Amino acid sequence: MSENANLSTSAVQASQEVRATIGRLRRRILNASQDEDLTFGQASAMARLSDKEGVSVSDLASAEGVRHQSMTETVNALVAMGLLARTPDPDDGRRQLVKLTDMGHGRVEQGRQARGEWLATRFQDRCTEEERRTVITAMAVLERLTRD
Repeated sequence: MSENANLSTSAVQASQEVRATIGRLRRRILNASQDEDLTFGQASAMARLSDKEGVSVSDLASAEGVRHQSMTETVNALVAMGLLARTPDPDDGRRQLVKLTDMGHGRVEQGRQARGEWLATRFQDRCTEEERRTVITAMAVLERLTRD
């Protein structure tokens, strides 16, 4: 962090701790639902497509922050597994769009459910009722930070 005289020590410490903890928690949650036959990149691409009717491979690559060639390989593997389908772009006959199949939607939903159950189980097994209520209160504070 840059030296900002206006930042309190507690603000800096809270920032560091929240970022570090959220990063670790995110990795643990993702691992809880990681399908053994899907790479992280494949699962991420599928999650990104879950609320879309169709996206070009180029747009998907850009959104995921990877090269077009890498996303093409990811998409090809997911199509071969029956989790994605290619469809003609109604606005540009030269392009194809990719979208989740019914099986792909099911896999995305299973992953979300597994992640939610993993975290809820951790809260149940490792936290008291008072600690869970503290987390709920803290999340309201963090949510407030996300609003402009």
